[in-house]
Amino acid sequence: MGIIFDKKDEQLYRSWYRSSEGRAIEGSIEQLIRTLLRPRPGERVLDIGCGAGNHLIVFNRMGLDVSGIDASPHMIHKAEERLGYRCSLRTGIAESLPFEDNEFDLAVFINSLEFMDNPLQALREAGRVTKKKVFIGVINSFSWSGLLRRVQGYLGDPLFSRVRFYNLWQVKSLLQMAYGPVSVSWGCINTSSLWGERVSSPGKGFRDGKYALFSFFLGISVTLEYRMKTDNLRQKIKLKKAGQPLMGAKTLENLKRDR
Repeated sequence: MGIIFDKKDEQLYRSWYRSSEGRAIEGSIEQLIRTLLRPRPGERVLDIGCGAGNHLIVFNRMGLDVSGIDASPHMIHKAEERLGYRCSLRTGIAESLPFEDNEFDLAVFINSLEFMDNPLQALREAGRVTKKKVFIGVINSFSWSGLLRRVQGYLGDPLFSRVRFYNLWQVKSLLQMAYGPVSVSWGCINTSSLWGERVSSPGKGFRDGKYALFSFFLGISVTLEYRMKTDNLRQKIKLKKAGQPLMGAKTLENLKRDR
């Protein structure tokens, strides 16, 4: 299940969200999502770990059919206050989503996978309820800011002490375990974006992204692929010639009796 935010946690996160660091990420993340997910108006998107609805507002602005789920009733209440009828909201856990198979076109984890005890199961559930793509956005553990946050956690920071930080290799490994050999693309918000709000071009490998290794924020998108393998076995038993249909035989018998 992972960490369930209460009122105090929500205040801590809101404080970070409003910091220069948080504003820099949020100022660039919409562009990153548009580039990697290429959402189309009307598509259904599920924000897993939606919190108070910061990114639900972004998806609503894109013209998407927006749904959000969070394990914290307090955070869902905050999201309801902000979005009202513009969004469908549920309280529930990422590892057991209360939705039907293929109910959504897109699913996203934005700074939420880091707080989950079983991220692999959460990704599998996202793949179950989603038809097209899953997006993961995380603070890069290899970045300078990510390292500082880890140190803060070791020193007892009430928010970052409970976060599991990821790098690109770790996220791609989780995706492979969850979905198999699927197509993965990624992009990053450069360390310089903390001042300039600049997003690097998304790439498909480290050679394509100059700043990927040490960039502050990583966005990884996976295109879901459904595979079915069948064995075509040669038929060894010859089919007998079809006899007269039962209904036809019954009708013929009745005709003979009537005579």
